[in-house]
Amino acid sequence: MTAPLPRPWRPRALARFLVAAPLLAAGALTGAPAAHAAPADDVRINEVVTTGDVNDSVELYNKGTSSVDVSGWILKDDDASHTYKVPSGTTLAPGGFRAFDVSGAFGLGSADQARLYLADGKTQVDGFSWSQHSDPSWSRCADGTGSSAQADSVTLGAANDCGTGGGSTSPVAWPGGSSVATADGSNVFGEDLSGLYQDGGVLWAAQNSGKLWRLVRDGSGGWKPDTANGWSSGKTLRFPGGSGSPDGEGVTAAAGALFVASERNGDASGTSRLSVLRYDVSGSGSSLTATKEWNLTSDLPSTGSNLGLEAVTWIPDSALTAAGFKDASTGSAYDPAHYGAHTGGVFFVGVEGTGMVYGYVLADSGSYTRIASFSSGLSGVMELQWESQASRLWAVCDDTCDGRHQTLAVNATGAFASAAAYNRPTGMPDYNNEGFTLAGADECVAGAKRVYWSDDANDGGHALRRGSVSC
Repeated sequence: MTAPLPRPWRPRALARFLVAAPLLAAGALTGAPAAHAAPADDVRINEVVTTGDVNDSVELYNKGTSSVDVSGWILKDDDASHTYKVPSGTTLAPGGFRAFDVSGAFGLGSADQARLYLADGKTQVDGFSWSQHSDPSWSRCADGTGSSAQADSVTLGAANDCGTGGGSTSPVAWPGGSSVATADGSNVFGEDLSGLYQDGGVLWAAQNSGKLWRLVRDGSGGWKPDTANGWSSGKTLRFPGGSGSPDGEGVTAAAGALFVASERNGDASGTSRLSVLRYDVSGSGSSLTATKEWNLTSDLPSTGSNLGLEAVTWIPDSALTAAGFKDASTGSAYDPAHYGAHTGGVFFVGVEGTGMVYGYVLADSGSYTRIASFSSGLSGVMELQWESQASRLWAVCDDTCDGRHQTLAVNATGAFASAAAYNRPTGMPDYNNEGFTLAGADECVAGAKRVYWSDDANDGGHALRRGSVSC
């Protein structure tokens, strides 16, 4: 068995480490204090004020254990040309807050976003979007790690007010068994296994290296690669025309096809290409060429090339209309007939770098319409899963936010809103889980059913794990 790599050098962790590399290099060259050595992603947008008695402001918070020098970092709204530069000499101590009045540089609107970048103005560290003015404050609860919601009062420069009138849903214990077991053989998949989707007796898995796996049950509660029709080692993914290497991050099924969310072309990894790709998986060849691509890059806020689309799930039109879902593009109840030929549902994609979720109708013609955008309640989204049995949307974060799971449901206003937040099962270490899926209602036994996670880092030589959740 190959010994697992130390956590600081795993691929995803390494990518985040490289975000902080300019700070580390600066300290090494100038003899600056250790403040430069803390990870950049410990800094979070913690509170935003867009209207009221306080000027438009953005508060930063250091959730880490070391000081971070944020001198020269850049704040932006939804317009990339609007910038506010953090003053020189600004350092955030562990657990420290610092608010910045950005009103002299730009105004924060009723439907806007706040984004934080390193001093290069290109590397995004964090972001938060909203669809209405703060009343009085958009605040993370708990500070630095929770989801953002309307808090009870403005607390710029101090801990957020997370009283009963506002704030986010506090995480509670996992709603299922506490034990977790491996669900694959030793070193079958290696690193970079990401999105999951269970379709009855088949488990689909997307891998960042541009590969899709078809897995079948192994007879002992786990999964193994299907050996039929060329699936033994997974199949290589290609963009339409047979070129490129899609960075497969999320996978779902709809209308007799598989759909993969990709954040970039592996052959040009420094450039974002935020796409949903459709594949016909019925053949026996060793590769799969997309039959359609919906490139959403121009419609979404820019992120780092490795912080883009990380998740995708499909929700049937019937489920959305039954719940009274509101179409944000029309301001009225969602009407599938308005969009002509499409898959019979809406695709929801999650952005890793901002924690935002966007809903799209993907037309058969190749066009698309965005009909929803909302916060997942997490600082980053690595997986989305629609659970039809409970009519709820699961959003999952990896070790960036300690393996938190968030559920969302359509509320009385027709929008997706937080329903519950859960800690990971106590029996599972804080793995770099980028995939999550649930068994169907037909697998409920004694009030519980299986769930599965995929570990991007292949901890201990295993990339799949299984647990349970209440039906």
